[in-house]
Amino acid sequence: MEWIGAGTLLAWLWLLLGQGFFWRTDVRLPDRRDPDRWPSVAVVVPARDEAAVLPASLPTLLAQKYPGRAEVFLIDDGSTDGTGALARTLAAAGGGLPLTVASPGEPEPGWTGKLWAVRHGIALARERTAPEYLLLTDADIAHEPDSLRELVAAARSAGLDLVSQMARLRVATFWERLVVPAFVYFFGQLYPFRWVNRPGARTAAAAGGCVLLRRETAERAGVPEAIRHAVIDDVSLARAVQRAGGTVWLGLADRVTSVRPYPRLAELWRMVSRSAYAQLRHRPLLLVGTVLGLALVYLAPPAALLAGLADGAPVVAALGGAAWAVMCGTYLPMLRYYRQPPWAAPLLPFTALLYLLMTVDSAVQHYRGRGAAWKGRTYGAP
Repeated sequence: MEWIGAGTLLAWLWLLLGQGFFWRTDVRLPDRRDPDRWPSVAVVVPARDEAAVLPASLPTLLAQKYPGRAEVFLIDDGSTDGTGALARTLAAAGGGLPLTVASPGEPEPGWTGKLWAVRHGIALARERTAPEYLLLTDADIAHEPDSLRELVAAARSAGLDLVSQMARLRVATFWERLVVPAFVYFFGQLYPFRWVNRPGARTAAAAGGCVLLRRETAERAGVPEAIRHAVIDDVSLARAVQRAGGTVWLGLADRVTSVRPYPRLAELWRMVSRSAYAQLRHRPLLLVGTVLGLALVYLAPPAALLAGLADGAPVVAALGGAAWAVMCGTYLPMLRYYRQPPWAAPLLPFTALLYLLMTVDSAVQHYRGRGAAWKGRTYGAP
C-alpha cells in the first residue's frame, strides 16, 4: 500500500506543477482595445426543443450593445415544442438585433443535428450579410449586453481566429454543486487552457457554448463540413481551425452563463455519459487507462489515508493524506469561481467516482448499439 500512496502523491505533484497549471482560474479574455472599425458579426444559434430556456437566453443576444453590424440567426433543428415560434415572439416583444428563424429539415446522413443547423445558419448569414465573424452560441447560453463587443475586441486586438469562453454553468441544486464545478475542472485538466493559448500550441480545444470564429478561417478549415460527424464538436472545431493555421484562445467566462438546469443526477449523468466514450475515441485501451488513472489519482489518496490509519501505517496515511491535500488545494480555485464553500473540496474523490461510472456507462451504451443519445437522436453507435 505504501507504493500506491507514493505513486498517487507523485501524480498529484506532477498535476500541480506540470499540467499547464490547469487548476488556476485566471485565464480570462486577453487584453483588448476597441478596433478602429467594428467588423460585422452573424450570431448562429442551433436550437432543438429549447422553449424552456429560450426566454432567459435569446433576449440577451438580441439586446447586445454592439457598435458594428450584427444579426442573429436561430436555426430550429426539428423542434416539437414551438421553439421557432417562441423565438419570433421574443424578438417581436423585445426588439434589438434583427432575428432570422429558419429550419434546415432533418440532417443528411453523416451529420449531427447541431452541426447541420450550424451549417444552415452559416450559409444564411453568408448570403445575407457576408459577416467577418461568426458567434456560435448554444440556445441555453445567456450573454451580458457587452459580451459580443468584448469577444470581438479580444479577437481583433490579439489577432485570434477563434475565441471561446467556457460559460459559467448553473449551480443551484445539490447535484449541480457536486458535479458541475468538477466538470469544468476535469475539462481544464484534460485541455489546460494555457497550453491551448500558447503560440504554436499542439493542444486545441474550445467550449461550444460560446465561440467567436473568423469566417474566412472557418472556410479555410472547411467547417462545419469537416467535422460534420463530431459528437464533441467544440474540440473538433478547435482542432480543425488549428490544422488550418488558425490561432485559438480558450478561457473562463465572467459574463456568459448557461441557464440550463440539471436538477437531478440523472440529467447530469446523461450530459456526461452521452459523449464520454466519444472523448476516448471509442478505444477500449483508452477506457481502461482512464479508469485506472481516475482510480489512482482520485480514489487512491483517501483509500491510502484510511487504510494507513486503520492498519497503523503512518507512512501510508501520510502519503495518502498529502496527496488528498494537494488534490483539494487544486480544486479550491474552481470552487471559488463557482462561489461554492471550500469544505466541498474533499468531496472531489466521490465526484470523480461518479465520473468514472459515467464513463464506463458511456462505453456500455456504445457497445449495446445505443451510441450518444441527445433529444431523440443517437450518434456514434457501432
